[in-house]
Amino acid sequence: MSSPQDQLLAVVKAQPVWLWPSIPVFLFLAYFLVPYFGQHAALQKYHGPLSAKFTRLYLARASRNGVRSIKVHEQHQKHGKFVRIGPNEVSIADPRALPIVYAHGNGSLKTDFYDAFVSIFRGLFNTRDRAQHTRKRKIVSHTFSQKSVEEFEPYIAETINLLLQKWDGLGKKSAATNGKMKGYAVVDTLDWFNALAFDVIGDLAFGKPFGMLERDAADIVAITKEDGTVFHAPAVRILNERGEFSSTQGALPPWIRPYTKYFDPWFARGAASVNNLAGIARNRVAARLAEGSGDRKDILAHLLAAKDGEGKPMPRNELTAEALTQLIAGSDTTSNSSCAILFYIVKHPRVHKKLVAELDEAFKDRGIDGVLEYQDVKALPYLQACINEALRRHSTSGMGLPRLMTQDTEVLGEVFPAGTILSVPSYTIHHLESVWSDPYVYRPERWLEEGGKDLEKNLNVFSYGPRSCVGRNVAMMELLLFMSTLIYRYDFKLVDDSVEELDVVEGFLRKPLGCMMGVKNRSTKA
Repeated sequence: MSSPQDQLLAVVKAQPVWLWPSIPVFLFLAYFLVPYFGQHAALQKYHGPLSAKFTRLYLARASRNGVRSIKVHEQHQKHGKFVRIGPNEVSIADPRALPIVYAHGNGSLKTDFYDAFVSIFRGLFNTRDRAQHTRKRKIVSHTFSQKSVEEFEPYIAETINLLLQKWDGLGKKSAATNGKMKGYAVVDTLDWFNALAFDVIGDLAFGKPFGMLERDAADIVAITKEDGTVFHAPAVRILNERGEFSSTQGALPPWIRPYTKYFDPWFARGAASVNNLAGIARNRVAARLAEGSGDRKDILAHLLAAKDGEGKPMPRNELTAEALTQLIAGSDTTSNSSCAILFYIVKHPRVHKKLVAELDEAFKDRGIDGVLEYQDVKALPYLQACINEALRRHSTSGMGLPRLMTQDTEVLGEVFPAGTILSVPSYTIHHLESVWSDPYVYRPERWLEEGGKDLEKNLNVFSYGPRSCVGRNVAMMELLLFMSTLIYRYDFKLVDDSVEELDVVEGFLRKPLGCMMGVKNRSTKA
């Protein structure tokens, strides 16, 4: 039996000469229509945007505009659990689909979406080959075991201490003397959380901070080009541009990606940022290798000591790629999440007061100086509930990560043929009425009520399965230390308390655009 493409070619050849000028138009239409009526015909029953049934441009446009998760969420609100978001892609808004779509044994693969994130060398995040991913994860996973992560705490605490010094200084020099913010120093908490997260991951991954906190949250860093020349540029802007660019490129067909820079200068800037981000890792790895690890027990020290199944260390380009992966994963994820968590806590005075009371009770025998310890704060139930609830509401990683089904796969009663791409959108499952009562309300108490423990299986912050975030332990340590120490030490006030939600733009992650707050030392305990 001939394929649809062969049948199409036969039709073209049979046309009279006078119709040949229309053939390009015919072929253009056929490019979209043949798959729709051919290999993707089984997906016709799933509703979604009309354009998404024929082309990947729907997701690419939503990504380009920074609203991918929200647009997919709107489609689920309109059409229900199953939504067709691409010619061969279906989004499934049900947390019960997570262990099926992202399971280890179903043969699913990462799609060509991840190719758009490759730089230098494939890292743990963008490796699509299952065998290679297993090899990499075995090498890297020991670095992020709970025992190893606890060795990172002194480095994290040292960097937090520098933030405390800076904010204490702001309180003395910059506090307002009148008006609503009297006694408070006004800061953009996003800027400072960016600096804090970059300096922490710089210290953990490369042996020393980037120096952003020391420069009062200025984010200029050194970048080494492939030819060895060094220049300086803003790291946060580079990281943001890279996320927006790669997510949009990943939504496009691979054949068109090399040409996008000719249609839109935005893509050219993004491509440059991909190279510049690699240059940051290249610069820091080279410096660390030249200086040596000494007695440090940080991420790069673990990666340098790691061996694969044959007892071989990672080659230089792979080592740099994995360090780059940690730089990306440990910077804007943590800063964006921290900004959102603090916003939701301060936005709700009842929650803020209750959390302060928990901290005061737990640490009533010590002053407010210094960084609280992980072993103490990880046991505080309301603190954990406040963080979980903010991670749910904000959904820093909000999109559904795509997986290619290599065999016919049944999900919640629906059978999807091999070749279908499935995804489970985190933002949407975090806001399902069927799972969360009042899903658009920030209410940490839900995590402490009867059945609250069961909610954790519906919280998809670090993805799911064998390809979930390997650094989740260190991420949660950072969030617990950041929030407990800052809220215990300082009082916060929103500059504009009429703001109901943070303004957000989405690249690979959902990024707040800023959050202005007043901050001052707590003179007495609540």
